[in-house]
Amino acid sequence: MARKLIMHSRRLTRSSGARKALYRNLVTDLLGYEKITTTEAKAKAIRGVAEKMITLGKRGAIFMPAARLFLSFMGRRLPIKFLTSLRKRYAERKGGYTRMVKLGARLGDGAPIVQLEVGENNDADNDCS
Repeated sequence: MARKLIMHSRRLTRSSGARKALYRNLVTDLLGYEKITTTEAKAKAIRGVAEKMITLGKRGAIFMPAARLFLSFMGRRLPIKFLTSLRKRYAERKGGYTRMVKLGARLGDGAPIVQLEVGENNDADNDCS
């Protein structure tokens, strides 16, 4: 399962080992800090991986064989927070755990920068009423 997910992802001009390490670092930081700032391409590439990790943690299916194969992708860097607070927070939610907020373009090369967040949409400024 994890192998298929990584093989059919964006290349991001990296070798497969470097890409896997990049994904591991970004997803671990996203689950640990609940907010990261990165390029739009990298955020789109890891968004699905992060949502799948949260779903596995929410179900408590971390110890099933298929889930263990997927979680081996993360190595030993999986935050404890992932197993406790995120599981309780998303117990009733059916998906859509992450959101991307566009921040503009990077000064050096003009790459679009986004903030990828894990959390509910409770901001008062996003209220349409």
